[in-house]
Formats: sequence, C-alpha cells, structure tokens
Amino acid sequence: MAKQQREKEQSQDKSSGTKGSEKIMESSGAVPGIVEAIVGRTGTRGEITQVKCRVLQGRNKGKSMRRNVRGPIKKRDILMLRETEIEARRLMNRVSKGAFS
Repeated sequence: MAKQQREKEQSQDKSSGTKGSEKIMESSGAVPGIVEAIVGRTGTRGEITQVKCRVLQGRNKGKSMRRNVRGPIKKRDILMLRETEIEARRLMNRVSKGAFS
C-alpha cells in the first residue's frame, strides 16, 4: 500500500516546467519580476547585466529594483526572483568595458 502511495505522489510531482523549478517555487517562494530597463554591464569581464525590474507578485508587489543578471536578457523578459529584499548596488559609471574604461 505504501509503495502505491509513493508512486502516486511521484507521478503527481511530474508537472510542466524545468527540472527543479517546483522546488524553487515551493521552498523559497520565488516570485516573477519583469525587466523594465537595462542599466549597464558589470563584472570583471562585463558578463553581468544590471537591470531594473518590477516585482509582479508577493509581498513586495509593484516594487521596482535593480538586479544583476547573468546570461542573455532583454526588456520585457520575466525573471524568477528568489528574494525581493536585497537590491544590487548601483553602477559607478555607465561605461565599464571597452575603449573608455
């Protein structure tokens, strides 16, 4: 009986989404945020993009904040934010890589 119940629970756990996305949503309470603007590039090699995003759900709904994102990103993309309390530090200068740095 217990084996059948475990199999039933495992089959219910298999839902749409990426591997591990259920764990992120349940345990840490990730909330969606939409990218409003791209502020600039940061990191030692310019691999991090700083964006301004607005929280869409949760306790801080409507809050606009800066976040650092790694990888390709553009305006109106949806980010899954694990926490909405801490904001990224403001970039010191606009041009951080290239001929002017």
